[in-house]
Amino acid sequence: MTRTSRRWTMGRMEQTLKFEIARLARKQVRAVCVPLARDVRQLKRAVSALRKTAATLARLGAEYRAQRVTEQARLEAPPEEVKAARLSALLIKKLRKRLGITQSELAALVGVSAGAVGFWEQGKARPQGRNRRALVALRQLGRREVARILASKAGEAAAAPKARKARRRTRKAATAPKARGRARKAAKKR
Repeated sequence: MTRTSRRWTMGRMEQTLKFEIARLARKQVRAVCVPLARDVRQLKRAVSALRKTAATLARLGAEYRAQRVTEQARLEAPPEEVKAARLSALLIKKLRKRLGITQSELAALVGVSAGAVGFWEQGKARPQGRNRRALVALRQLGRREVARILASKAGEAAAAPKARKARRRTRKAATAPKARGRARKAAKKR
């Protein structure tokens, strides 16, 4: 054998030995890592489920707090008084003006939307049930009591987290009305 053939044989044996060691090492590592990878996947699923549960519980908690706030501050009047009370569109509007509150504030007191109050004042709808009882109870309150109730509701509502709006206005959409207004003013000057 020549000198070069011995090197070639040694090189080949060395390469085979390295390959075999690497193969056995991979086999050992795989035996250890496969169960760990399975555990990691299970833990990721568990964390994902816990996140979803926590988000659901937070949402339900916020809804419950908001509901509790409206129930605590609910205005009630005796049934006989509610039955005898007359509530016309004009009387509702006068009540609101006498108390010095806006439609949205009256809506917050009664527990309805501002649009519903607007419909009541226009005569398009009539308050019924719980809303009627609340309006009759409001008749007996003064400006100070109403202001105190509104302040307590505002404080409790601020404590409850609000849901973020999914859609946000872009800068272009936010400035578009201003640009249109400037264009109209410029057209009027001409």
